[in-house]
Amino acid sequence: MDKIVKILILNNAIEANLLDGLLNEKGIPHVIRSHHDSAYDGLFQIQTGWGQLDAPEEYKEEILMIYNEMSDKD
Repeated sequence: MDKIVKILILNNAIEANLLDGLLNEKGIPHVIRSHHDSAYDGLFQIQTGWGQLDAPEEYKEEILMIYNEMSDKD
């Protein structure tokens, strides 16, 4: 079984949705987790970022390359 690791911290929902679409197109397994907690009205997002992307460790370099290319287009 592949080891799932935290690949990167996401800044906002738009970035998360865009990256999710790109990774789905390439068939790269991943999970995007928001740090939002309704009980604390998003307090943890201020401290830890909007959310994070987790994926099998073997995809880390490819995901980071896709993220960097995506970020350069902004």
